[in-house]
Amino acid sequence: MNICVIPARGGSKRIPRKNIKEFNGKPIIAYSIEAALNSGLFSEVMVSTEDDEIAEISRYYGAEVPFMRPDHLADDFASTPDVMEHAATWLNSIEDKPSFICCIAATAPLIDSHYLKAGLQKILHGQCDYAISAVSYPSPIQRAFRITDDERIEMFFPENFHKRSQDLEAVYHDAGQFYWGKTQAWLTKKLLFSHETAPVLLPMIQVQDIDTLEDWDIAELKCKILHHDNK
Repeated sequence: MNICVIPARGGSKRIPRKNIKEFNGKPIIAYSIEAALNSGLFSEVMVSTEDDEIAEISRYYGAEVPFMRPDHLADDFASTPDVMEHAATWLNSIEDKPSFICCIAATAPLIDSHYLKAGLQKILHGQCDYAISAVSYPSPIQRAFRITDDERIEMFFPENFHKRSQDLEAVYHDAGQFYWGKTQAWLTKKLLFSHETAPVLLPMIQVQDIDTLEDWDIAELKCKILHHDNK
């Protein structure tokens, strides 16, 4: 049995009410709920929240909200492992323990069930604790530089200045869309980024961090492009 948990707290600061803000015509959390439901991978799709309005909207789009998250897990310092441990513990207390729990971000409107299914296959056959969405950096981070106090440039790795981009190792980061995990891994808060985690690589068009209103606008444009291409 597989369960989906979508963490969605109400107190976002940079984009107020971010998890239910309208995104191309519907609350952004609806995209994550619908992707999970339409994937056919889950016995139940749950939203973990402390917020009554988020709970109401989540139920409208088909998710279950079987418990309200305690306030201490809804502040700026609550981590994904903390929230997922709480959900996994609750699930174990009321029903047969699910084999796998997939955490899907509430703000992942570009999510595609194809990659969700790939993540499940990775964790089923890869002998790993987690399988997470990942994407490559658009530019070589080996050429990154800082801006000094006197407004000048200083490379982090000056030895890479004369190397060709194609000769530098590809580097990846968390795409922030989903995290498949064994239930026991969530319960014990095993390290999420380790040798026991397998990546599911996404194309850059499929990924967008949404931390600012500019990010939001870019994500809406990407979503329109993807939906147009799929027609």
